[in-house]
Amino acid sequence: MKKIVISLGVLVTLTSCVSKKKFVALQDQHNKTQSSLAKTLLEKEELQNKYGKIEARVAEFNEKVNSLKSTNDALTQESNSKLSLLSGSKAPISAVNLEQINQQLASMDQAEVAKARTLNDSINLVLNKKLTKGLENSEGINVQVDETVVMINISDDLLFNTGSYRVSSKAHPLLEKLSEVIKSEPSVEVIIEGHTDSRTIKTGVLEDNWDLSVKRATSIVRLLQNKFKVAPAQLIASGRSCYAPLVENTSKENRALNRRTRVVIMPNLDKFLSMIVTN
Repeated sequence: MKKIVISLGVLVTLTSCVSKKKFVALQDQHNKTQSSLAKTLLEKEELQNKYGKIEARVAEFNEKVNSLKSTNDALTQESNSKLSLLSGSKAPISAVNLEQINQQLASMDQAEVAKARTLNDSINLVLNKKLTKGLENSEGINVQVDETVVMINISDDLLFNTGSYRVSSKAHPLLEKLSEVIKSEPSVEVIIEGHTDSRTIKTGVLEDNWDLSVKRATSIVRLLQNKFKVAPAQLIASGRSCYAPLVENTSKENRALNRRTRVVIMPNLDKFLSMIVTN
Protein backbone atom coordinates (compact mmCIF):
# COMPACT_ATOMS: atom_id res chain seq x y z
CA MET A 1 0.00 0.00 0.00
CA LYS A 2 2.80 2.39 0.92
CA LYS A 3 4.46 1.65 -2.37
CA ILE A 4 1.27 2.47 -4.23
CA VAL A 5 0.93 5.89 -2.52
CA ILE A 6 4.54 6.77 -3.29
CA SER A 7 4.05 5.80 -6.93
CA LEU A 8 0.97 7.98 -7.22
CA GLY A 9 2.85 10.94 -5.75
CA VAL A 10 5.67 10.56 -8.21
CA LEU A 11 3.17 10.34 -11.10
CA VAL A 12 1.36 13.52 -10.00
CA THR A 13 4.66 15.35 -9.68
CA LEU A 14 5.77 14.27 -13.16
CA THR A 15 2.42 15.27 -14.64
CA SER A 16 2.62 18.71 -12.99
CA CYS A 17 6.13 19.26 -14.37
CA VAL A 18 5.11 18.43 -17.94
CA SER A 19 2.10 20.82 -17.88
CA LYS A 20 4.26 23.72 -16.66
CA LYS A 21 6.74 23.20 -19.48
CA LYS A 22 3.93 23.22 -22.03
CA PHE A 23 2.49 26.37 -20.47
CA VAL A 24 5.84 28.13 -20.64
CA ALA A 25 6.27 27.06 -24.23
CA LEU A 26 2.80 28.25 -25.13
CA GLN A 27 3.36 31.51 -23.28
CA ASP A 28 6.58 32.06 -25.21
CA GLN A 29 4.82 31.29 -28.47
CA HIS A 30 2.04 33.72 -27.53
CA ASN A 31 4.54 36.47 -26.81
CA LYS A 32 6.25 35.89 -30.15
CA THR A 33 2.88 35.98 -31.92
CA GLN A 34 1.96 39.23 -30.17
CA SER A 35 5.31 40.74 -31.13
CA SER A 36 4.91 39.62 -34.73
CA LEU A 37 1.37 41.03 -34.82
CA ALA A 38 2.52 44.38 -33.45
CA LYS A 39 5.30 44.49 -36.07
CA THR A 40 2.81 43.61 -38.82
CA LEU A 41 0.41 46.36 -37.68
CA LEU A 42 3.27 48.88 -37.67
CA GLU A 43 4.31 47.85 -41.18
CA LYS A 44 0.68 48.10 -42.30
CA GLU A 45 0.43 51.63 -40.92
CA GLU A 46 3.65 52.63 -42.67
CA LEU A 47 2.40 51.17 -45.97
CA GLN A 48 -0.91 53.00 -45.58
CA ASN A 49 0.95 56.28 -45.05
CA LYS A 50 3.10 55.65 -48.12
CA TYR A 51 0.00 54.74 -50.15
CA GLY A 52 -1.73 57.91 -49.00
CA LYS A 53 1.25 59.99 -50.12
CA ILE A 54 1.30 58.20 -53.48
CA GLU A 55 -2.42 58.85 -53.94
CA ALA A 56 -1.89 62.53 -53.16
CA ARG A 57 0.95 62.74 -55.70
CA VAL A 58 -1.16 60.96 -58.33
CA ALA A 59 -4.05 63.37 -57.71
CA GLU A 60 -1.66 66.35 -58.00
CA PHE A 61 -0.19 64.92 -61.20
CA ASN A 62 -3.67 64.37 -62.70
CA GLU A 63 -4.61 67.94 -61.79
CA LYS A 64 -1.52 69.25 -63.59
CA VAL A 65 -2.26 67.05 -66.60
CA ASN A 66 -5.85 68.32 -66.75
CA SER A 67 -4.63 71.91 -66.40
CA LEU A 68 -2.12 71.44 -69.22
CA LYS A 69 -4.81 69.80 -71.34
CA SER A 70 -7.15 72.74 -70.77
CA THR A 71 -4.37 75.18 -71.67
CA ASN A 72 -3.52 73.16 -74.76
CA ASP A 73 -7.18 73.04 -75.81
CA ALA A 74 -7.46 76.82 -75.36
CA LEU A 75 -4.29 77.42 -77.39
CA THR A 76 -5.50 75.02 -80.07
CA GLN A 77 -8.82 76.81 -80.26
CA GLU A 78 -7.08 80.18 -80.48
CA SER A 79 -4.73 78.85 -83.15
CA ASN A 80 -7.64 77.47 -85.14
CA SER A 81 -9.38 80.82 -84.84
CA LYS A 82 -6.31 82.63 -86.12
CA LEU A 83 -5.90 80.20 -89.00
CA SER A 84 -9.59 80.10 -89.93
CA LEU A 85 -9.17 82.93 -92.43
CA LEU A 86 -6.47 80.99 -94.22
CA SER A 87 -8.75 78.16 -95.23
CA GLY A 88 -12.13 79.94 -95.23
CA SER A 89 -13.70 80.53 -98.59
CA LYS A 90 -14.94 83.99 -97.54
CA ALA A 91 -11.55 85.52 -96.78
CA PRO A 92 -8.59 83.52 -98.09
CA ILE A 93 -5.17 84.90 -97.21
CA SER A 94 -2.02 83.76 -98.95
CA ALA A 95 0.95 82.42 -97.04
CA VAL A 96 3.02 85.31 -98.43
CA ASN A 97 0.68 87.93 -96.97
CA LEU A 98 0.50 86.04 -93.67
CA GLU A 99 4.29 86.08 -93.45
CA GLN A 100 4.34 89.81 -94.26
CA ILE A 101 1.76 90.46 -91.54
CA ASN A 102 3.92 88.54 -89.05
CA GLN A 103 6.94 90.63 -90.07
CA GLN A 104 4.94 93.83 -89.53
CA LEU A 105 3.79 92.62 -86.11
CA ALA A 106 7.36 91.75 -85.10
CA SER A 107 8.44 95.35 -85.72
CA MET A 108 5.61 96.86 -83.66
CA ASP A 109 5.16 97.48 -79.93
CA GLN A 110 4.84 93.96 -78.53
CA ALA A 111 2.63 95.09 -75.65
CA GLU A 112 0.15 96.31 -78.25
CA VAL A 113 0.59 93.19 -80.39
CA ALA A 114 -0.17 90.98 -77.36
CA LYS A 115 -3.70 92.41 -77.28
CA ALA A 116 -4.44 90.85 -80.69
CA ARG A 117 -6.13 87.56 -79.82
CA THR A 118 -7.01 86.41 -83.36
CA LEU A 119 -5.63 86.70 -86.86
CA ASN A 120 -8.40 89.19 -87.60
CA ASP A 121 -7.18 91.36 -84.68
CA SER A 122 -3.64 91.17 -86.06
CA ILE A 123 -4.76 92.29 -89.52
CA ASN A 124 -6.72 95.18 -88.03
CA LEU A 125 -3.68 96.25 -86.03
CA VAL A 126 -1.39 96.24 -89.08
CA LEU A 127 -3.92 98.11 -91.22
CA ASN A 128 -4.43 100.77 -88.56
CA LYS A 129 -0.69 101.36 -88.32
CA LYS A 130 -0.18 101.42 -92.06
CA LEU A 131 -3.07 103.72 -92.95
CA THR A 132 -2.37 106.18 -90.12
CA LYS A 133 1.43 106.25 -90.41
CA GLY A 134 2.74 109.79 -90.71
CA LEU A 135 -0.56 111.45 -89.87
CA GLU A 136 -0.47 114.18 -87.25
CA ASN A 137 -3.52 112.82 -85.41
CA SER A 138 -4.48 109.19 -85.91
CA GLU A 139 -6.46 108.73 -82.69
CA GLY A 140 -9.71 109.41 -84.52
CA ILE A 141 -9.11 106.67 -87.10
CA ASN A 142 -10.13 103.06 -86.62
CA VAL A 143 -9.71 100.27 -89.18
CA GLN A 144 -11.51 96.94 -89.02
CA VAL A 145 -11.71 93.91 -91.28
CA ASP A 146 -14.99 91.99 -91.31
CA GLU A 147 -14.56 88.96 -93.57
CA THR A 148 -13.77 90.53 -96.97
CA VAL A 149 -14.90 94.08 -96.09
CA VAL A 150 -12.54 96.76 -94.77
CA MET A 151 -14.23 99.49 -92.70
CA ILE A 152 -12.46 102.71 -91.74
CA ASN A 153 -14.16 105.01 -89.23
CA ILE A 154 -12.79 108.56 -89.28
CA SER A 155 -13.78 111.10 -86.63
CA ASP A 156 -15.36 114.23 -88.05
CA ASP A 157 -12.81 116.27 -86.06
CA LEU A 158 -10.22 115.07 -88.60
CA LEU A 159 -12.38 115.90 -91.61
CA PHE A 160 -14.74 118.82 -90.96
CA ASN A 161 -15.32 121.83 -88.78
CA THR A 162 -18.41 121.69 -86.54
CA GLY A 163 -21.62 121.85 -88.57
CA SER A 164 -19.69 122.12 -91.84
CA TYR A 165 -19.53 119.78 -94.82
CA ARG A 166 -16.37 121.29 -96.33
CA VAL A 167 -13.39 118.92 -96.00
CA SER A 168 -10.53 120.33 -93.93
CA SER A 169 -7.08 120.43 -95.53
CA LYS A 170 -5.67 118.46 -92.58
CA ALA A 171 -7.66 115.45 -93.87
CA HIS A 172 -5.87 115.45 -97.25
CA PRO A 173 -2.93 113.17 -96.26
CA LEU A 174 -5.31 110.45 -95.09
CA LEU A 175 -7.57 110.78 -98.13
CA GLU A 176 -4.52 110.66 -100.39
CA LYS A 177 -3.49 107.34 -98.81
CA LEU A 178 -6.98 106.00 -99.32
CA SER A 179 -6.99 107.13 -102.93
CA GLU A 180 -3.73 105.24 -103.61
CA VAL A 181 -5.25 102.05 -102.24
CA ILE A 182 -8.43 102.49 -104.27
CA LYS A 183 -6.63 103.32 -107.52
CA SER A 184 -4.27 100.36 -107.21
CA GLU A 185 -7.18 97.92 -107.58
CA PRO A 186 -9.81 98.93 -110.18
CA SER A 187 -12.24 96.23 -108.99
CA VAL A 188 -12.54 97.84 -105.55
CA GLU A 189 -15.78 99.64 -104.71
CA VAL A 190 -15.83 102.20 -101.90
CA ILE A 191 -18.82 103.49 -99.96
CA ILE A 192 -18.38 106.83 -98.19
CA GLU A 193 -20.94 107.05 -95.36
CA GLY A 194 -21.70 110.26 -93.47
CA HIS A 195 -22.88 109.89 -89.84
CA THR A 196 -24.04 112.57 -87.39
CA ASP A 197 -25.02 112.76 -83.75
CA SER A 198 -28.65 113.20 -82.68
CA ARG A 199 -28.63 116.98 -82.21
CA THR A 200 -30.85 118.76 -84.75
CA ILE A 201 -29.36 121.14 -87.27
CA LYS A 202 -30.93 123.61 -89.69
CA THR A 203 -29.09 126.38 -91.54
CA GLY A 204 -29.48 128.31 -94.73
CA VAL A 205 -28.05 125.38 -96.74
CA LEU A 206 -28.75 122.40 -94.44
CA GLU A 207 -32.24 121.08 -93.82
CA ASP A 208 -31.36 118.48 -91.17
CA ASN A 209 -28.91 115.73 -90.22
CA TRP A 210 -29.82 113.75 -93.32
CA ASP A 211 -28.73 116.69 -95.42
CA LEU A 212 -25.50 117.17 -93.44
CA SER A 213 -24.52 113.47 -93.58
CA VAL A 214 -25.11 113.25 -97.33
CA LYS A 215 -23.28 116.51 -98.12
CA ARG A 216 -20.27 115.37 -96.05
CA ALA A 217 -20.17 112.08 -97.96
CA THR A 218 -20.41 113.79 -101.36
CA SER A 219 -17.74 116.34 -100.36
CA ILE A 220 -15.27 113.51 -99.70
CA VAL A 221 -16.27 111.70 -102.89
CA ARG A 222 -15.70 114.86 -104.96
CA LEU A 223 -12.30 115.39 -103.36
CA LEU A 224 -11.25 111.78 -104.06
CA GLN A 225 -12.40 112.16 -107.66
CA ASN A 226 -11.19 115.68 -108.48
CA LYS A 227 -8.04 116.09 -106.42
CA PHE A 228 -6.79 112.51 -106.03
CA LYS A 229 -8.05 111.16 -109.39
CA VAL A 230 -10.06 108.19 -108.15
CA ALA A 231 -12.41 106.79 -110.81
CA PRO A 232 -15.93 107.96 -109.90
CA ALA A 233 -17.35 104.55 -110.88
CA GLN A 234 -15.58 103.11 -107.84
CA LEU A 235 -17.21 105.56 -105.40
CA ILE A 236 -20.59 105.53 -103.66
CA ALA A 237 -21.81 108.45 -101.50
CA SER A 238 -24.22 107.63 -98.67
CA GLY A 239 -25.75 109.55 -95.75
CA ARG A 240 -26.95 107.75 -92.60
CA SER A 241 -27.90 110.82 -90.52
CA CYS A 242 -27.99 109.93 -86.78
CA TYR A 243 -29.68 106.55 -87.20
CA ALA A 244 -26.64 104.24 -87.10
CA PRO A 245 -24.82 105.39 -83.93
CA LEU A 246 -21.84 103.58 -82.46
CA VAL A 247 -23.01 104.45 -78.93
CA GLU A 248 -26.00 106.14 -77.32
CA ASN A 249 -26.06 109.93 -77.79
CA THR A 250 -26.15 110.51 -74.03
CA SER A 251 -22.99 112.55 -73.50
CA LYS A 252 -20.63 114.93 -75.23
CA GLU A 253 -18.04 112.18 -75.60
CA ASN A 254 -20.55 109.74 -77.09
CA ARG A 255 -21.84 112.30 -79.57
CA ALA A 256 -18.26 112.92 -80.69
CA LEU A 257 -17.86 109.19 -81.40
CA ASN A 258 -21.02 109.12 -83.46
CA ARG A 259 -20.00 112.09 -85.62
CA ARG A 260 -17.88 110.24 -88.13
CA THR A 261 -17.38 109.24 -91.73
CA ARG A 262 -17.20 105.54 -92.47
CA VAL A 263 -15.27 104.34 -95.51
CA VAL A 264 -16.32 100.84 -96.56
CA ILE A 265 -13.92 99.12 -98.98
CA MET A 266 -15.07 95.89 -100.65
CA PRO A 267 -11.98 94.35 -102.22
CA ASN A 268 -10.46 90.96 -102.71
CA LEU A 269 -8.94 90.79 -99.23
CA ASP A 270 -5.74 89.09 -100.35
CA LYS A 271 -5.11 91.82 -102.94
CA PHE A 272 -5.91 94.50 -100.39
CA LEU A 273 -3.40 93.06 -97.93
CA SER A 274 -0.79 92.94 -100.68
CA MET A 275 -1.40 96.65 -101.33
CA ILE A 276 -1.10 97.55 -97.66
CA VAL A 277 1.53 95.37 -95.99
CA THR A 278 4.15 95.63 -98.73
CA ASN A 279 4.25 99.43 -98.73
